Amino acid sequence: MKKTKQIFAHLFLMLLGLGEANAEYALNMPKGVTRISNDVYDLHMLILWICVAIGVLVFGVMFYSIYYHRKSAGHQAEQFHDNANIELLWTVIPTIILVVMAIPATKTMMQMDDVSEPDITIKITGWQWKWEYDYLDSGVHFFSSLDAESNQARQLGSGVEAADVDNYLLNVDNPLVLPVNKKIRFLLTASDVIHSWWVPEFGWKKDNVPGFINDAWVSVEKPGIYRGQCAELCGKDHGYMPIVVIAKEQAEYEQWLEEKKAQALAEASSADRQWSQAELIAKGSEVYQANCASCHMADGQGVPGTFPALAGSSVVTGPLDGEVSIVLNGRGMMPSFGAMLNASDLAAVISFTRNGLSNKVGDSVQPLIIKPLLAAMTQPEEDDDW
Repeated sequence: MKKTKQIFAHLFLMLLGLGEANAEYALNMPKGVTRISNDVYDLHMLILWICVAIGVLVFGVMFYSIYYHRKSAGHQAEQFHDNANIELLWTVIPTIILVVMAIPATKTMMQMDDVSEPDITIKITGWQWKWEYDYLDSGVHFFSSLDAESNQARQLGSGVEAADVDNYLLNVDNPLVLPVNKKIRFLLTASDVIHSWWVPEFGWKKDNVPGFINDAWVSVEKPGIYRGQCAELCGKDHGYMPIVVIAKEQAEYEQWLEEKKAQALAEASSADRQWSQAELIAKGSEVYQANCASCHMADGQGVPGTFPALAGSSVVTGPLDGEVSIVLNGRGMMPSFGAMLNASDLAAVISFTRNGLSNKVGDSVQPLIIKPLLAAMTQPEEDDDW
């Protein structure tokens, strides 16, 4: 009862213009943090009040006519067939109203589609079930997956309660970072199935379609952390594909860019040294939990009939070249991890699966072996000489 009273109290205050749209029991569309989201909100409120006015007028006339022309008051029903003037009136007036509503709606839609003259361009690729971000202007590139705590809590028997995890299923390991007050153009596509990139505070969402490029833009007005999700049913782990955007001031953003570039150089150089088997297995355990456990389960037992078990698998315990080929190139429902992970991560996760998850093969693979295989995958095929 108390919550019901709060809801109605907030609705009353909101109608008077005294309530905040983003309150705990908000009944209205929330405002965002971009110019477009505010334009969408203003358009929404304009159309809402036009509809309210139409409703009050139409129902007011209807209820007035019913009450003052009721039979009990002595009125007799008029016998008439039609009235050309009234029919013309109720056709012309709604048409004018629709034209008036279409003008601001068209203006807002045109602004949403205007991706010209961006300050930064970022390509966003949807994968089952993670996001790939490629900063085309600076060369920074990384994948963003569900964070380790949420990933562990969602698995049955993990011993971790979802209620104990901050931002459960709405946190990632590598957030997208943007500078404030800059026009950011997004190029959106997908590698496998249709995804949809959606951050509510930005005021729009766009489908990521394999083989197509959609575009959109955003200019975040204030620093902060903004969370979203994939808004398209993209497979069994659709609910585990969150989006986190961190908006920073320009100086902080540039510092983050330099850190990302240094991190990429460090990861590249790590593939040029010899790793001990213990290092590979330790690193591989982390890579496995972030990329493989969602299908093959944390203990490697898989999902019978859907995803094969890795514990005791003839592929994992068989020849090393066979597992390397499948992990790099994919097979069936398994995607190509050669397109997602670097040489060190690939070598580590392969070594872990062969020496963890109750498997005890005893061998391992070095990043130096994986590196040329990845290079071969990225080389474009030569055109046939006709």
